[in-house]
Amino acid sequence: MEEQKNRRSPVDRRKKPTPRWGWFTFFGRRRSLRRKTDREKGGYVDRYSYILFFLLVLILGLNILDSLFTMMIIDLGGQEFNPLVRSFIELHGDMFWLWRFVIASIALVLFYLHRGFIMVRRMIIAIGLIYVVIVIYQMYLIFYR
Repeated sequence: MEEQKNRRSPVDRRKKPTPRWGWFTFFGRRRSLRRKTDREKGGYVDRYSYILFFLLVLILGLNILDSLFTMMIIDLGGQEFNPLVRSFIELHGDMFWLWRFVIASIALVLFYLHRGFIMVRRMIIAIGLIYVVIVIYQMYLIFYR
């Protein structure tokens, strides 16, 4: 143990922060937080999970389906339940989906970057489940009503 301690470099590499763009941005090794205390506290990693990326793209796709189904339901004589989305529809007409896409994309990029925090992971799962339920309900309204 004493021998390992003596082999350490006297220069502390942690005095200078890791640059935002560099080698580790694209080829870093850290995929997860190793220590239990770090996982509980949350933090950032060099590389992100492909499963997380797929889940966020799936949420974005469900957002687009939600917009499409909302327009179909309105054309069939229905109305939008969400007052915020209703105001977007009144302001922008059929182009409201573009605003929803932009807002959702920005939010999902932020979720992707901060995924090391437990609260964010739970929010991603909850949002995905909510979108699945909404899209299934909208499909029921369109095809069976």
